[in-house]
Amino acid sequence: MTTATRTGMLVGAVLALTWAILGFWAFLFVGLAMLVGALVGRVVDGRLDLSSLIGAFQGKRSSS
Repeated sequence: MTTATRTGMLVGAVLALTWAILGFWAFLFVGLAMLVGALVGRVVDGRLDLSSLIGAFQGKRSSS
């Protein structure tokens, strides 16, 4: 069973190893790729409404 703590530890280990082995810029790239992957996963699962997220970045307010 995967818990948030275990997942966080795994992400931290991957990022730490990336930084230690490949350097800072690779660390930033891997972190950004993980963030994009998490966002895509939430959209696919239906837990993130992409239109409201885009509206928030454009300065539109939600009524809900």
